[in-house]
Amino acid sequence: MDDQTQGGKTTRRRASIGSWGIRLGAISCFAVILAYFAFTAPGFLSFYNILNVVEQSAILGVLAFGMSVVIIGGGSDVQTGGIDLSLAANTGLCAAVFATTSNAGYPVPTAVLAVVATGLTVGLLNAIAVVRLNILPLLATLAVMNVVAGSELILTQNTVISVASEFVSGLAMGSFIGVSFMAWTLIVFTALMICVLHFTGIGLRLYAVGGHPEAARAAGIGVGRYLTSTYLFSGLCAAIASILLVSRLSASTPGSGELLLSVLAAALLGTVFSRRFVPTAGGTILSTLFIGFLANGFQLLNVSSYWVNGVQGTLILLVVAATSLAKPSER
Repeated sequence: MDDQTQGGKTTRRRASIGSWGIRLGAISCFAVILAYFAFTAPGFLSFYNILNVVEQSAILGVLAFGMSVVIIGGGSDVQTGGIDLSLAANTGLCAAVFATTSNAGYPVPTAVLAVVATGLTVGLLNAIAVVRLNILPLLATLAVMNVVAGSELILTQNTVISVASEFVSGLAMGSFIGVSFMAWTLIVFTALMICVLHFTGIGLRLYAVGGHPEAARAAGIGVGRYLTSTYLFSGLCAAIASILLVSRLSASTPGSGELLLSVLAAALLGTVFSRRFVPTAGGTILSTLFIGFLANGFQLLNVSSYWVNGVQGTLILLVVAATSLAKPSER
């Protein structure tokens, strides 16, 4: 018995050292990349450029929080855990709905309600497929992604739908105390996510559902209800991000699905800041800003944006591989 206890302590100690090593390695990698841009990219650390990156990261940040909540509630296992592959496509469909309703002459509140209803409907479809039909989230959201992407193409006929309104212009160009409304959206949204996920009972129960669903069920927590709420929240994030996207581009444009890689990268990279390799609000915003600075640094150095996709894909592989290797040692 003593040998088993000692062996268990040794295993846990090694797991702890391994997880710390992964976190320190990831943070060091981030720091080295940012330091490289600071020394080579002109104006990288200027106050204006930092505000610009925060503003440009607003859409990605909102979507990354939606993905992170799904991962938290469904578990961080890559194959069977929570994931929403339809998130980016949902954003594109919501943007198309907003542009179409706005151009049809409907008032802004009506257009916003239509967008929110669209996002929540897609989230509900995901929840039904995952919670009620017990389809793996990876497969369920992949199927919904294709349905949603097809719906966007049908609605827009694969064309750009321009939007011109005071609301869109105000959101894109307006500012408060020198900080744009887009940046304020990310700042306020981040503050709300930190409060809800880490300082309320809802957040604690959500982590319990994702980490130990059977124990959560035994404690009387409605696991299915919480899982459903994560996909609904993801749909809400898609709706919010779509309005920001239309405001930024002054149009609804096909191809929003390309955001998926960046969203996955931001959500998965955020797990390295957690001891249990699950997303946190702080980790998600840090990884979102890192991706924003990464794209900005390449832009300042006149390097093709295609390199950003390659780096993001590489980082996703490294994070998934590192966490997969670390988790068996924790058993």
